[in-house]
This record gives sequence, structure tokens and C-alpha cells, in this order.
Amino acid sequence: MNNLENSLNKIAETILHLDEASLTSLWDKYKSKVEQFSPSAEWEKAVIIFAIINAIRAKNTIFNENLLKNQSSPQPDKSKATPYLKLVK
Repeated sequence: MNNLENSLNKIAETILHLDEASLTSLWDKYKSKVEQFSPSAEWEKAVIIFAIINAIRAKNTIFNENLLKNQSSPQPDKSKATPYLKLVK
């Protein structure tokens, strides 16, 4: 893994430890900052922060949906399941 990937992995590890509820409370603030464009480093940082907040929310939504889907659908007993067969002519 190169330096860029190492840096991104460290950033991702840090971000994964952030609390979604706390981030969500900042969503409106950074949405407003992003909407008020200015050619500045502060605006650019606001865009990145807003994207991170949205990424965490999307990741948690996808994670929770899949967790619920896996819990609600009964898992087939693989020992008794018939093999998947397809009729080929």
C-alpha cells in the first residue's frame, strides 16, 4: 500500500469512530456553508466535512438495511437445501 492509501485508511479509521448523531447535528451548518460558495479554503473544507457527514449517514443506512434484511429473512438450512439445478435443453 502506498502513502496515499495509508493516509486514506487512517482518515477512514478516524471517521468510522465518529458518532452519527453528533455528525447529523452539524449537517445543517455545513449544508449552509456549502451553499454559500466562496473561493476559499474554508469553503473547500466545509464541502469535505459535508461529504463526510453524508458518507457516514449513507454507510449506516446501508449497513442497517442489510442487517435488518438478513435478520428478517430466514436462513436456509444448507444441509437440507436442494442443490440449485437448471434445466438445459
